[in-house]
Amino acid sequence: MKQKIIPIVSALIGLLAFILTYQYLKGQREAIEKEKAILYAGAKKISITVARKNIPKGATLVSSDLTRKDIPAASASDQFVVLEDGPMLFNKKTARPLNADSPILWSDIEGGTPPVQGLSASIQPGLRAVSIAVSGANSVSGMVEPNDRVDVLGTYSFPSKTSPGEMETVTLTLLQDVTVLATGQNLAKQEFMRNRNAMRSTSYSTVTLEVKPREAEFLVFAQQAQGRLTLVLRNSADSTYETTLPEINFKYLETKLPEMNLERQQKIRRKSGF
Repeated sequence: MKQKIIPIVSALIGLLAFILTYQYLKGQREAIEKEKAILYAGAKKISITVARKNIPKGATLVSSDLTRKDIPAASASDQFVVLEDGPMLFNKKTARPLNADSPILWSDIEGGTPPVQGLSASIQPGLRAVSIAVSGANSVSGMVEPNDRVDVLGTYSFPSKTSPGEMETVTLTLLQDVTVLATGQNLAKQEFMRNRNAMRSTSYSTVTLEVKPREAEFLVFAQQAQGRLTLVLRNSADSTYETTLPEINFKYLETKLPEMNLERQQKIRRKSGF
């Protein structure tokens, strides 16, 4: 009887050990995925083209073979086919087998090389590209990059509304949620394709923005007026629009500063007791 029970007990112990090990590894994997999600939550992402299914070597690609995938920009390779270039793969043959959900590289395609395009190809139909002069301090210490979104502020000397004959300094928001097409001569696509391990120069004196034709006129006039333009960087996922932004002068600061700081503590820092 003992001889029959021992193998059964051993099998049950082995099964239990297997289940516990599986649960432990599953928990560790979920913890790692959660940490990765937190780590990449605020990271800039790009959309790339991936295989929807396993595709053999020599297959002719059609639209149903491809799909999109969003990945952190920092983990992208300069050989990845970005989403907007996906249609260029149609009717092209694969140089090697492609795995489902795997990024498609230009080297995976017969005769495929990354396309080289100028700025005009990046401009959406109906919009325009206009460059404005900015210093490093006026472009978030030179950290504004192609594909970022910014607000454009202007600081000018205007005739005072309360003291006739005198001038006063005024800062106001000119445009909100504007896409940056280029910094200096670095285009969005070139920024994506550069070697991310190399040191990046943040030295540029102009930023090119994507705007409506009327906004282009507005920015050109604002740039020619005696004043200074400043870029304010936004989170890439932030599409909010402020409708009641005031013109800021010394009198406004003097009267509204306590109220602004109180609102900051309550709404941004979530502090109570004020």
